[in-house]
Amino acid sequence: MRQIYLQKEFYQLIKKPPVQPSENAKQRMRLLRAWETLQAQGMDAEEASQIVEVSRATLYRWRKRLREEGWKGLECRNRRPKHLRKHSWSEELIEGVRSLRKLYPCWGKEKIKVLLEEEGLLASVSTVGWVITDLKRRHQIPSVHYRKRWKPKKRVQRPYAVRKPKDYEVEKPGDIIQVDTLDIHPFPAIHFKHFTGRDVISRWDVVEVFRKASSRQAKDFLFNLIRRVPFPVKAIQVDGGSEFMAEFEQACEGLQIRLFVLPPRSPKLNGRVERAHRTHLDEFYAVHEPNGDLEDLNRELRKWEWVYNNIRPHRALDNLSPRKYIERYYPDLISSHLSHMY
Repeated sequence: MRQIYLQKEFYQLIKKPPVQPSENAKQRMRLLRAWETLQAQGMDAEEASQIVEVSRATLYRWRKRLREEGWKGLECRNRRPKHLRKHSWSEELIEGVRSLRKLYPCWGKEKIKVLLEEEGLLASVSTVGWVITDLKRRHQIPSVHYRKRWKPKKRVQRPYAVRKPKDYEVEKPGDIIQVDTLDIHPFPAIHFKHFTGRDVISRWDVVEVFRKASSRQAKDFLFNLIRRVPFPVKAIQVDGGSEFMAEFEQACEGLQIRLFVLPPRSPKLNGRVERAHRTHLDEFYAVHEPNGDLEDLNRELRKWEWVYNNIRPHRALDNLSPRKYIERYYPDLISSHLSHMY
């Protein structure tokens, strides 16, 4: 007797459960059946497609796929184009973005675009962003891994606090400079106090690190701040920290600089310098590896301070650096020694 067997694939196939259509495929089937029912009742295909709110071409396509492939033809398909457009970036632009990103690894596409324009390379912000993404994918530029080097500061309540008078107007650089401190922990047993002073108009920053934050160190920072800003300082605004009492207050009084102290638990009123801390953490401490030497860290900070005030574009300043912003809008305030400060 002759025996006929089917191929082994058939036996493997019948062991598998039937493929269940998705909810999306079932919904398409319902719309297709409704459209066909309306046509059977004598309605025009175009009118029926308007009632089911699906274009006629789409309904014809669904019906064709259903006949040829069954339920599988009603499933969603990949809509990725078969032919993708290739980028047309010049090698000069790619090399410019690569070199700037390696030099300033924490700066994004908007700041790099401004620097490229200064070098004569014109490109949109989105184009620069695509170039950066492509360079990252090909591992042509390093990825920045942020390292947390600070701890939350415990605020000490002061028995008194005087807010800035309501009638005090801030119109030009130097009218108010916000000053605050930040804890830096380069190693478990070593910590520094980072002082930042930021002008609220021009975003000009002065930064320095000390072993501790006492009123004497705050006074020294005040003198350095006055020497390193290109405009006269009229008022200082600080929080309720003890480092801004005693010698610091006496120094402000002796220099005839008004001192505004914030109420307790109100860091939002010192928002400019709080944002400055974030910038210096993300763009300096994230990529600089301190070796525990205070003088070496301050030398590196002075270099970063120069880059920050003279090169780094600021979105709040219409993509100008603080120095260019002052030169454009407040040229009369610039002191004659600005070019020799560093």
